[in-house]
Amino acid sequence: MTDQPYPVGAPGQPAQVTSVLRGFDSSLPIALLRARAATAHKFKRHTDALGLTQPQWRVVRALAPGVPLDVRTLADRCALLQPSVSRLLKSLEERGFIQTLPGTDARRRLLTLTDRGRAVFNVAAVISEAVYRDIEAAYGREDLDLLVRMLTRLREVAESLPDLPHEMPPLPPLPPDF
Repeated sequence: MTDQPYPVGAPGQPAQVTSVLRGFDSSLPIALLRARAATAHKFKRHTDALGLTQPQWRVVRALAPGVPLDVRTLADRCALLQPSVSRLLKSLEERGFIQTLPGTDARRRLLTLTDRGRAVFNVAAVISEAVYRDIEAAYGREDLDLLVRMLTRLREVAESLPDLPHEMPPLPPLPPDF
């Protein structure tokens, strides 16, 4: 399938193309979302079987090294919003997978895995590594390592850029009733 760019111009104005938007299938956010969905799906079956959502599994995995983490650090490491982490921590705590330790101040709580949480991690980790081996066998270990490095670099570059382009191109007019 050839991904054709979309002409962008003023509404109701044929032939006056002011710029070109790359095609949908060539869109970086769409490509990243599709790759994430396809790979996350490979890990979902075993986390579902353990009664963990993907975000809960990310939190358990982030806590597995044994270093107590606060909610902000967990949110950053797990690519989740802090309110989402706060909500899912309640479920993990109720199920006995994590425990809260006193933090450096009353508002900052530190979290660690319990023995029950560690047991769930140990089972999920074995299956996750088997899934990784399958992906590496199909994609190539070196290519997968390179991809992870490239995605890390892309994240770093994107985070360093301003929210709007350095140079804002002229925009087509919006309809008067917009």
